[in-house]
Amino acid sequence: MARVLLFVAVVVCSLLLLNGAHAAQEKNWVVIVAGSNGWYNYRHQADACHAYQIVHSHGIPDEQIVVMMYDDLAYDSNNPTPGILINKPNGPDVYNGVLKDYVGNDVTPENFLAVLRGDAEAVRGKGNGKVIHSGPDDHVFVYFTDHGAPGLLAFPNSELYVQDLDKTITQMYQQNQYKKMVIYIEACESGSMMVNLPPNVNVFSTTASNAYESSYACYYDYDRGTYLGDLYSVNWMEDSDQKDLSSETLQQQFTIVKEKTSGSSHVMQFGDLSIGEMKVIEFQGNNKVPAAAAASTVSTKPFEDAIPSPDVPLAILQRQLQKEENENLANTIRQKLHELVEIRQSMQQVVKKIAEMATYSEEQKTRILNGQSLLSQHACYEAAVVAFKNHCFNWNLPKDAASHVEGLPRTKLIRHVVPTPLLTTNCSTIILIRVNTFINQLFLDYHFYIVMNLCQKECYPFSCSIFCCFLRLIK
Repeated sequence: MARVLLFVAVVVCSLLLLNGAHAAQEKNWVVIVAGSNGWYNYRHQADACHAYQIVHSHGIPDEQIVVMMYDDLAYDSNNPTPGILINKPNGPDVYNGVLKDYVGNDVTPENFLAVLRGDAEAVRGKGNGKVIHSGPDDHVFVYFTDHGAPGLLAFPNSELYVQDLDKTITQMYQQNQYKKMVIYIEACESGSMMVNLPPNVNVFSTTASNAYESSYACYYDYDRGTYLGDLYSVNWMEDSDQKDLSSETLQQQFTIVKEKTSGSSHVMQFGDLSIGEMKVIEFQGNNKVPAAAAASTVSTKPFEDAIPSPDVPLAILQRQLQKEENENLANTIRQKLHELVEIRQSMQQVVKKIAEMATYSEEQKTRILNGQSLLSQHACYEAAVVAFKNHCFNWNLPKDAASHVEGLPRTKLIRHVVPTPLLTTNCSTIILIRVNTFINQLFLDYHFYIVMNLCQKECYPFSCSIFCCFLRLIK
């Protein structure tokens, strides 16, 4: 009998040791990305810094967190509090202690995907070279905030296309690089990045908007002259600040954020919805660490001044004009407003001209300009976007142009393939005003559908190639 009891004791102890070893190997990894730069985009890096503070305070060690942000704001000349960034009015400093793994020109789609894949060789000599080393028992939480358009997310100097993100997720799944993964995306048309996410790759995602609409900025700050946060983002982060994440589920957080964001954009969920029943702490924290003390519970209402992201440059100028008492400075602001409106109108004329030349009837043109369709011709779409960017308007020019152009139309033209040769004529021949001063972010966060609409069915019988994606612009 004694031997039996001894045997049972040994087995139990062995199992406990195995379970303990297994549990010790489980890790939570976090990747946080702010894809913009420039003062008028303040909110994106403030969002990212706030997200870092949440996961850090809830017990995820820095060696398991990767942060990518341009890091040009804390000591910007426009910052009335050098070295401090806030994510809501009178809020705490979210910049202090934040990781800076990849900054400046190292914030790229290629580095982001390499970080996810754990490809240290691909980021050798870039940033600090940190990647996540997630394994089959680990959870991964990804948060991205910036501008977007159908099928793409913006980075400071380039774009991440949905097919490249899909490929990376699939590769990670096939190579057992995670047990469960959660992705939160703040961007216009962010739903288009996840709408085809399969339910069988153990990924759950929520997005700030559906595939056809803008996301919203919020918390305008007169002292800083910019918006401090994005509505979807501050809603999930303020919820994480105040709730017990060991008891709240991802689905509950989604429901709260969706309700608080309603009336602005449609917060969406995709992928394996069963993951939504898991606790938030399983991705945004560490179960072994006591719940962090709630941040300030002072009631805030970010929805009160929420505004579509495309209208941020216009709204900033209008608010500056309202506050400005010096008539000379007020006239300067009025001139900037006038130029912004002129450029929007001119861009709309270019888009209309392209649509007229690319279609065969008024009905077809109207459908292209006003219709909604999901992206399917990915290769053609990317080629068309690149060609349009190279030959017409480059939305990644220096930050001094950014505040004037974000609201220009995202064209729908590339959604349907155009059966005509590659665009070669300089688009500035159609624009009679100083376009080159205002061509940063001109498509992103407005109506990029026209570009995508022309990259779908119309040209398919002619085959889809880079030479099929664009028409010539003639004076």
